[in-house]
Amino acid sequence: MFLRALFFAALTLSWSQTEASLGSTYTAAVYEHHPVLNPQPWLASSRLAALQHVKKNLDLYEEQAALAAQQGAQILVFPEDGLQGFNFSRSSISSYLESIPDPQQETWNPCTEPGRHDGTEVLQRLSCMARRNGIYLVANMADVQPCPLPSDPSAPCPPDGHWQFNTNVVFRYTVKTSVTPMMLVPCLSFSRSSEGVLVARYHKNNLYFEAAFDAPPRPEVVTFETPFAGKFGLITCFDILFDQPTLTLLEQGVRQLIFPAAWMNQLPLLDLIQFQRAFSLGSNITLLSPNIRSDALLMTGSGIYWPSGAVYHHARLGDPEEGKLLVASVPVLEPLGQNTSEIYSSPAPGYCRRDGCPASPPSFTSTMMHDPFKFVLLSDLQGELGVCDGAFCCHLQYTLSPQEGGRELYALGVFAGTHTVNGRYAVQVCAVVRCAGSDPSSCGQEVDRADTRVDFVLAGHFGTKHVFPSVLASRMVLEQPENLERTAEGGVTMRHGNMSAGLVTACLYGRLYHLDRDGQDDG
Repeated sequence: MFLRALFFAALTLSWSQTEASLGSTYTAAVYEHHPVLNPQPWLASSRLAALQHVKKNLDLYEEQAALAAQQGAQILVFPEDGLQGFNFSRSSISSYLESIPDPQQETWNPCTEPGRHDGTEVLQRLSCMARRNGIYLVANMADVQPCPLPSDPSAPCPPDGHWQFNTNVVFRYTVKTSVTPMMLVPCLSFSRSSEGVLVARYHKNNLYFEAAFDAPPRPEVVTFETPFAGKFGLITCFDILFDQPTLTLLEQGVRQLIFPAAWMNQLPLLDLIQFQRAFSLGSNITLLSPNIRSDALLMTGSGIYWPSGAVYHHARLGDPEEGKLLVASVPVLEPLGQNTSEIYSSPAPGYCRRDGCPASPPSFTSTMMHDPFKFVLLSDLQGELGVCDGAFCCHLQYTLSPQEGGRELYALGVFAGTHTVNGRYAVQVCAVVRCAGSDPSSCGQEVDRADTRVDFVLAGHFGTKHVFPSVLASRMVLEQPENLERTAEGGVTMRHGNMSAGLVTACLYGRLYHLDRDGQDDG
């Protein structure tokens, strides 16, 4: 009788905690993974060889899942391409593919029902990993689906007759109590059948030179619910720069995005930690984002970001090439109402315009991020200046504080147009950058160190509300802007001072998603 009463008391406690309302914080973890790679990804291999390869990465995942669980993590995210790696052809990746069922069509626990679907060894192990560690687990893997797709039978089939997708999968766990039956009675154990259930599957929409995969015939907008933090949305790597599905998730009021990446960094504007922080601030959301660690491919930079703070990691040259687990207590953000308005046309009062900018040195053009930016130099230790690219103008007030060892060259740059290299998307950008050398032609080149601290007010009037602010200091240190102000007409002002290190880049990065949709050019 005592054991029965103890069992049902513990069971009731577990259910009540599962159904409890959201707390004020939750514990999240992301793992920057240094993968074991296939040395010849262009060559086809057997299923056994593929599984033996993936097992090496799964073993590392197992270690990190246990460490994350020991630190109280409730959700753990692994990066894109972390299990099989990259640079496969469409045919050579075939032995790594598993057919991932649609969680909207069936409820399946791969760990407890391994025989329901054949050829799902990786799914089974990930499911058991979530189950064993009592954690929501998000991983990225390769999916194969029949053609026609049950969800979209009218979509034309790829030439080889099936679909191959870059895919995020999510496994659920049951909220655990602080006192479990096993702690009280070693011979008694029980488990909830939902532990390890596959609850979400997302197929990446915006591929980045991924010959092995197809983009889904229609963009997928995928979310999942958790008992500790509510709703999360799923995107992958290059998706973050495009409207689908990222903008749709934001327009639906989703405040927490899962963002696995295999991102090749590019300064001065798109180092991953820089853009992760900017996107979190600009969208007023939480972002859980692990990257791959590969020095040869300039891949590093992972973090957990929310509007008022961040925990992040960025490896430096000479650091050991290894993985990094990050764990943080994250505030739960309340859902926002839907708001699809994003286009502005009338200028904001008081902002620099072509006919109203302060007197500035002559502008010059230099390439930054493969785009022709208009620059003006910060020629004095303090001042006020502006620069325009067509009708789009940026305004800067600044004070430079050079350190001993010489004066570094800085410039204010502006670009309004369609970026066309390695992706096509419309932007409006205001950026203060440290130039790589003493010649103006070096402005826009990659720099990761600076000695000059800069107090500044950077402002622009944007044609969109989707403006992402960032301040990147020397040696890849992120700083939280002291103040951000927005007007209803698209004006954005970022103020910052008292820097902890020299300024590398201060940026307001605007994305004009509506121009992507309309197929127009901007300027």
